[in-house]
Amino acid sequence: MKGMIFDLKHYAVHDGPGIRVTVFFKGCPLHCLWCHNPESISPSKELMLLPNRCARCGDCVKACQYGALSQKTDGEVVAERSKCTLCGDCVQACPREAIQIVGWESEVDEIIKEIEKDIVFFDQSGGGVTLTGGEPLFQPQFAEALIDRLHARGIHVALDTSGYAKEDTFLKIASKSDLVLFDIKIMDEAKHRKFTGVSNSLILKNLKAINRNGETPIWIRFPLIPGVNDDPENLAQMANFLLELSQVKMINVLPYHKGGVEKFHRLGKDSEFSVYEPPSQEKIDSVIGFFREKGFKVKQGG
Repeated sequence: MKGMIFDLKHYAVHDGPGIRVTVFFKGCPLHCLWCHNPESISPSKELMLLPNRCARCGDCVKACQYGALSQKTDGEVVAERSKCTLCGDCVQACPREAIQIVGWESEVDEIIKEIEKDIVFFDQSGGGVTLTGGEPLFQPQFAEALIDRLHARGIHVALDTSGYAKEDTFLKIASKSDLVLFDIKIMDEAKHRKFTGVSNSLILKNLKAINRNGETPIWIRFPLIPGVNDDPENLAQMANFLLELSQVKMINVLPYHKGGVEKFHRLGKDSEFSVYEPPSQEKIDSVIGFFREKGFKVKQGG
């Protein structure tokens, strides 16, 4: 069983309880304009340029046999991505890792072998493994196989999901998880479609469904974005909706940051969200206070 991932982070402390290993799946059905991991959206490998690391030596240009790379007059390397075959010759030639191929195929056994290095930290901290992305349910068979192997090793598994998947697929994998980290972004359906590219009706339906299951605890992940979802109407609708769900144990307020804007550029894409600014600490505290007044356990960050 193979899947496409783009990162695996050890010692993560913001993706569920304890010290964790976070496995980043590639591919996502949503296209959130504020995405801070735009390299996760496409299910395929991608070329990424990191100009701040570039020595402008031209070694990568010389190594590219397909003419996909060239240099501007100031030495900056640019890519004509339609010519790129993702062969990796340029990556091997670069002395500073200023050019990368994002995404690689990995077998379940390979990931398990890497994760097993951290079992002592899981045991000491109450941690485990978090499947995130992208969207793990975009590769459901791979996600399920990985969860089964982790549980066979006695490792806690958290599923970080947008909830946008067929209900039977979602319930099958979410029910196998020890914790569901469920993203709620915008309550208004039309506005959700505008900013993420999809309706939220299936997302909310799936959240209700896993709550009815009554066995899997849920932490809500709320990305706080000024001018998009920080208005009183959205917050009130969200609180009223979540108050009906007994399995919701916590709300994680995740303040928007601009880290994804530069990543879009590195992938040769435009970021439609660069005009937005991160929330002030005053706004963050206000939103946290609002949810706490409603009776929720709330935490800034994961």
